[in-house]
Amino acid sequence: MNHDPRTSRGPVPGATTAPGPRRWPALVLLFSFVALMWIVEAADQVLKAALGTPGYDGPLDEYGVRPQEGGGLLGIVFQPFLHGDWAHLANNSIGLLVLGSIIALSGLRPLVKVTLFSWAIGGLVSWLLGLHGTVHIGASGIVFGYIFYVIVRGFFSRRFLHIVVGLVIAFYYGLGALAGLSPLQDGISWQGHLGGAVGGLLAAAGLKRRDRTP
Repeated sequence: MNHDPRTSRGPVPGATTAPGPRRWPALVLLFSFVALMWIVEAADQVLKAALGTPGYDGPLDEYGVRPQEGGGLLGIVFQPFLHGDWAHLANNSIGLLVLGSIIALSGLRPLVKVTLFSWAIGGLVSWLLGLHGTVHIGASGIVFGYIFYVIVRGFFSRRFLHIVVGLVIAFYYGLGALAGLSPLQDGISWQGHLGGAVGGLLAAAGLKRRDRTP
């Protein structure tokens, strides 16, 4: 029997298959990031107790973003790892893990991209628009970036699953997210939330074809 190579289902020599999304590395990175947040907060609480620091914040929280101060820009690097107390940290951790895991299912690249965008832009907007003399801390800017990324990415990826998940997240987080962007809210960094949301939207708008996986 003659073999017709055109009907062969075997691998074509020299052909390569597109790699799937790197989900496990993305999840490991996400959980490691959150774990580091908890380690930093534990160190901050220990220092607060040892130094007898009064008030709400620990001594490390002074290294957050200081609006309109030249040295305050460096706080952008530390901002997501600094929290006022355990409750503040827990709330942000839940948002990061839930929403971040959804993004991580699409692989490492989308997770890193939206994290860096929302982190950097959230910190920069905090520095530009925040009140002079205040200190902005917390990972909520990244959480807001995740929220808006997941909500709108379906419009850019045109994947049915992304659209459905985005609608669910919009229903669950929608009103709370909008309230978090209001300057009328006391005790929150609406500037960081706004910048993080912009970062998430930009990351979604810049989706590459290889990022558009379920």
